[in-house]
Amino acid sequence: MTQSATQLVQMEKAVYGGACLARVEGKAVFVPLTLPGEQTRVRVVEDKRSYATAEVEEIVAASPERVAAACPHFGACGGCHYQHAGYDAQLALKQSVLQETLERAGVDVPGAMARLAAAPWGYRNRIRLAFDAHGNLGYRGRRSHAVVPIRQCPIAAPVLVEAAQAFAEAARRTAPAMRMAELALFCDAAETAVLATVFTASAAKVRLEALATAVQARVPALRGLELVVEGHGRQLARTVARWGASSLTYSAAGFDYRVDHGAFFQVNRWLVDALVESVTAGHGGELAWDLFAGVGLFARRLTQGFRRVVAVESAPSATAALEHNLRGTAGECVRAETLAFLRRKASGQRPDLIVVDPPRNGLGAETTALLVATGASAMVYVSCDPATLARDLRALCDGGYALESVTLADLFPQTFHLETVVRLRRA
Repeated sequence: MTQSATQLVQMEKAVYGGACLARVEGKAVFVPLTLPGEQTRVRVVEDKRSYATAEVEEIVAASPERVAAACPHFGACGGCHYQHAGYDAQLALKQSVLQETLERAGVDVPGAMARLAAAPWGYRNRIRLAFDAHGNLGYRGRRSHAVVPIRQCPIAAPVLVEAAQAFAEAARRTAPAMRMAELALFCDAAETAVLATVFTASAAKVRLEALATAVQARVPALRGLELVVEGHGRQLARTVARWGASSLTYSAAGFDYRVDHGAFFQVNRWLVDALVESVTAGHGGELAWDLFAGVGLFARRLTQGFRRVVAVESAPSATAALEHNLRGTAGECVRAETLAFLRRKASGQRPDLIVVDPPRNGLGAETTALLVATGASAMVYVSCDPATLARDLRALCDGGYALESVTLADLFPQTFHLETVVRLRRA
């Protein structure tokens, strides 16, 4: 394919990653910012042996689902992928991608796929931004790693955008020599508390208290700030200074959770309660395992239905909070990698329920084999990647489990990312 020339193509379907698929002389061409059914004129920007990537030059025939993007940064910013589609259309796109991914792996979805969805704007309780060479904060670009400075972010909780702007201004005044690289911000659902982490290449000339005080004067919700020096080579990132609180209290699903700096917590503040209900409702018994437990979002609820809950987590940023959140309940924290825990326990205990919420790379062959060996009567798999989910479900089904239900949980509106909750039973 000639990269300088344009091609008139027909969009066939959405694919995971935010693009749509078209074909030129039988070759797959992936085109971002398009919708199924659209006819577009595109320019190839990358031509590989088996596929090509193209950019839109002109929408010749638009889909009726196409809408004007709500954010002026959409297209240049790499954070969102679907703002050009109405929200119902986004849900349909994601469901078709999930359905096809599971079917391709030989996984049959029983009955209709359920959906969890809420307001598609202002939902994010966590954002991470980068500083450009002039001290402006923004997100990485869609087609490069360059920083796209932002004035607004309609998918984020407003207090986070306000805090980001306050940090950029305060950094110029109080810490111009700090050489800040990135800023991570996290807030509770009510936007009453914010934790911030500044990432920098060097701890030299740190004026953390002056920076925090300046930001808090504009954003009173700021509760804590930490300074992390980025790692290089084999050197790990390390926290070198702190100001204020090291955690905040996040009220969700009927409980108050302690969440520490850097700990994982579900990002959609409108859907946390519904997600917990989808994972835990109807389950009870003697013993439950919550693997990849984080700070205990699911484990805490499970303690209401089980005589004993074992929550397994290895991340240092989460384990102290996990222990705190389970204190005085039927739950216990095990500080271990999930695979190491299963190697010790798979043949010795048979829990009534296992909940797994792995990172994007999923479970893998050995972990799924050990889960099958436990013989648990029920399992709930919470996934953030449909491809690794499909792979793992195929292995679990081959090992004797059957799908009861599949729920698409749209925790990331305006983006291609999707969460899935799958309930399984021992066949």
